[in-house]
Amino acid sequence: MSASWLAVEAGEAKYLFPLGHAGEIFPWTPPEAVPYVQPWFLGVANLRGGLYGIVELSVFASGGVAPAGGEAARSQSRLVALNEMLEVNCALVIDRLVGLRGVEAFVASEVPGADAPAWLGHAYIDAAGERWQEINLQALSQQPQFLTIGV
Repeated sequence: MSASWLAVEAGEAKYLFPLGHAGEIFPWTPPEAVPYVQPWFLGVANLRGGLYGIVELSVFASGGVAPAGGEAARSQSRLVALNEMLEVNCALVIDRLVGLRGVEAFVASEVPGADAPAWLGHAYIDAAGERWQEINLQALSQQPQFLTIGV
């Protein structure tokens, strides 16, 4: 079996990150808040000596509001850094790591709609009928709405 993606859950959604785009996985580290930023930008954190912007993936992807629950709800949360080659010091908050997945783990796929954001890849359906959305982290890291954290 060859793995192509890191499978994660964030909010109500299931996502697939291409392994070549994902970087190191860190335990939840509470970020230092930054004023006048988008609701999905939680702040900055020192991760292994580097300063990273912390993005709540579920809020960014849905355009919703930050989940309630505080630090106690973060016990399984992780920070998935974007690969160094993308040249964006950013880590995405995910609620749960699910593991590695290859294309053989899915029974069907759907192409993104014409109105879908450029950073969304194919959606894959597994044998249990669960929908997994691929996120092209390289395309995401270049999107103006992702790079513009100020309000």
